[in-house]
Amino acid sequence: MSKVISISLSPNTQKDDVSLALKLIFTTKKDGVRKLERLFRNYFGFRNAFAFNSGRSSLIAILKAMKIGAGDEVIMQAFTCNAAVNPIKYVGATPIFADINDDLNISVEDVEKKITSKTRAIMIQHTFGSPAEIDRIKDICLKRGVYLIEDCAHCLGAMYKGEFCGSFGDASFFSFGRDKVISSVYGGMVTVNNESLIDGVSNFQKEIKVPGVFWTIQQLLHPILFNKIILPPYNMKIGRGLLAIFLNLNILSKAVTKKEGSGILPEYFPKKMPSSLAYLAINQLKKLEEYNNHRREIAQYYNHLFLKGDIDENNIYLKYPLLVDNPAKVINKLKKHNIYINDGWSGSPVVPASTELDKVCYAIGSCPKAEEISKKIILLPTHINISKEDAKRVFDCLEDIRQNK
Repeated sequence: MSKVISISLSPNTQKDDVSLALKLIFTTKKDGVRKLERLFRNYFGFRNAFAFNSGRSSLIAILKAMKIGAGDEVIMQAFTCNAAVNPIKYVGATPIFADINDDLNISVEDVEKKITSKTRAIMIQHTFGSPAEIDRIKDICLKRGVYLIEDCAHCLGAMYKGEFCGSFGDASFFSFGRDKVISSVYGGMVTVNNESLIDGVSNFQKEIKVPGVFWTIQQLLHPILFNKIILPPYNMKIGRGLLAIFLNLNILSKAVTKKEGSGILPEYFPKKMPSSLAYLAINQLKKLEEYNNHRREIAQYYNHLFLKGDIDENNIYLKYPLLVDNPAKVINKLKKHNIYINDGWSGSPVVPASTELDKVCYAIGSCPKAEEISKKIILLPTHINISKEDAKRVFDCLEDIRQNK
């Protein structure tokens, strides 16, 4: 039976992460958050860093510090996750969607069409590790007197004009979710470049609570159960059955809940980051350069196989995007070869595809390019547990599907 290849089943996790998670279940360490914040500042040269339990909580902290609320609008791109939309709704503001370009990042031209007197911030997303047109958006923000927020959930370590993404916005947020650049299963970070916002983010972090012990243990169990119990037999029904059982029994948490598809955040946002999850993030952050170099290497290999040119070294290639005629059909056919690439990033301009678009303020037809791409895109894995041999196997299967339509 061939090896299971997956894009999203705890992809970053290595043996040392599993051992650490197991140790943290039985060990109480209370200084992880401050250590992570200090390491984050020093690694990237950021002036400050504030840890939270997710990217969602991090974005809420930024919006609160900016005093954005009812009656205000925040422009963001379509082809995004509802996890980036719901914090805007949570504070009472309205998300306004702008279309995207071929690089899957926000269209400056559409931003200019959709900015109004109610616009308080523009949020740019560096999709799958590819930097957006930061300078042009920043110029608009300066001219119109609105805040610039960088959504760096996909781009930890990516560069723009010699500086790390996250260095340009009034405030920026990062995610350490289970399939992000580094992973603590849940986790996030805020960095602030606009000094007038620092106290607001800091005070918000102090005011909110730490998630309950059970929630924290849920996350610590994730790398352990996936790598020791679920993934080894995943190419048989037993592995997928075990995953379903653990999710149904609430032993494992879901990345995005059904409630979020209706525009509602679960009660465990916003919250502080638990110390134990901070230690998982620290362990992963120390491997960031290795991880991103590997992603670039695999992306370059895909480019070679697909007869494309050299990759952009500023991009970290969290995932490798590819447009096909029938994504659902391709995804299902790959499953037969033990290749699982359905990570939810297709089928809708706001993913997952089950998202109720009206509940997240998206109007069908408002972003035609994003809608077109969402119907054609698949994503190929680049993470540390994918070898060139694995990438070649994915490519060969795709070629076989293409030739035998």
